[in-house]
Amino acid sequence: MKAFCLLLASSLLLGCQQDVGKADLLKSILHDKQLIVVTRNAPTTYYELHDNLIGPEYDLTQAFALHLGVQIKYIVKDSVTEILAAVENGEAHLAAAGLTRTPEREQRFLFGPIYQEVEQQVVCRRGGKRPASVPDLVNVSLSVPVDTSYDEHLQTLRTANHGLHWQSSSDDTETLLEQVWSSKLDCTVADSNIVAINRRYYPELIVQFDLTKPEPLSWFMPKTASDLQSALDDWLEQFRHDGQLETLLERYYGFIEEFDYVDTRKFTRSIKTTLPKYRPHFESAAKKYELDWLLLAAQSYQESHWRAKAKSPTGVRGIMMLTQETAKEVGITSRLDPKQSIFGGALYYKRLYDRIPEQVNHPERNWFTLAAYNVGIGHLQDARELAQRMGKNPDRWSELAEVFPLLSKKQIYKTLKHGYARGREPVRYVQRIRDYHDILHQTLASSTKH
Repeated sequence: MKAFCLLLASSLLLGCQQDVGKADLLKSILHDKQLIVVTRNAPTTYYELHDNLIGPEYDLTQAFALHLGVQIKYIVKDSVTEILAAVENGEAHLAAAGLTRTPEREQRFLFGPIYQEVEQQVVCRRGGKRPASVPDLVNVSLSVPVDTSYDEHLQTLRTANHGLHWQSSSDDTETLLEQVWSSKLDCTVADSNIVAINRRYYPELIVQFDLTKPEPLSWFMPKTASDLQSALDDWLEQFRHDGQLETLLERYYGFIEEFDYVDTRKFTRSIKTTLPKYRPHFESAAKKYELDWLLLAAQSYQESHWRAKAKSPTGVRGIMMLTQETAKEVGITSRLDPKQSIFGGALYYKRLYDRIPEQVNHPERNWFTLAAYNVGIGHLQDARELAQRMGKNPDRWSELAEVFPLLSKKQIYKTLKHGYARGREPVRYVQRIRDYHDILHQTLASSTKH
């Protein structure tokens, strides 16, 4: 009897899983009012920022679900292997995870329409080994994520380059890029969109050469889901025709060349030419909310370079780079009005400052607040929790700065409430603002003496 029950339960479970991959999959989705999407936690796909979910794949799937009139359930996996398995075993209706169409994958899945093209690029570190072509790769330590299109393409290249060798790693692309940046690995291979995003955080990364011609990215579906494939084709054609696809891609990738680290000379020049126009607002806002106006001005420079009409890929705008939600929360009617933006940013900063645990002392309380302003209070809380797990002091910035980068590692962030974060970015953010604050203080003090 027990054996019979187990067999029956297994059959029912298998039947449920197979329902996701059946031929009339679209009808099932519309009937259940739910689209199940498998993805991964990364800046080019799906992640949390300031307590909101964003990312190119997140925005695109949300637009498709809105078109269908259904809700989305997201399943987050750690590797391409797990993502593809989730579609094949019926756990998800489709995979939206920045996946490349390849001949091998065509045998296993149906593809949605092409929404972006990328090149596989060989990425190394400035000052390290610099291979100029495929034959040169035999002289470097090379690692790529296992079961990826990079792995597949290197297998093809090895037939003509017999000495070519690499490690197929369980780490994801972002982790391997960080390893290259930290000189733990000579080179890796990554799609150009992933490289473009991550070079903002690891500017020493250098693209040595393109390993492939442009390759298409698509969503993957079960081999029997032809009805869902047809619906996707029709929807994306209209989405592209209306200009919405171009707008979405511009949001995440159009800023890459514009936003770069600024040198000290440019900042010093801006103190003389641009700051005088906004200084009264910084001083007044800081006085109202009991803040250091120099720190507020330094933060604003980091956010926008003191440009009143600045705009980021995530839609934050103005001299203090506020989201629409934050602007409403602090009573701002125009984010492009520099006075309103400065006062709104100061109020938001003050509210975050007041949410930092009382045991965090000044001035470190400011560094905690800046990190929360940059990456969100939720990720700050995750970093403090992780610090406690590791036996570090969660109330000391120097120790928290060591922990924050771990929030981008899958074996770490999947154990935390708010998931993936660009962990190294808030550390750099705080450090740059502290540098600007010091330069600003010294420059103004020097000018006062003269």
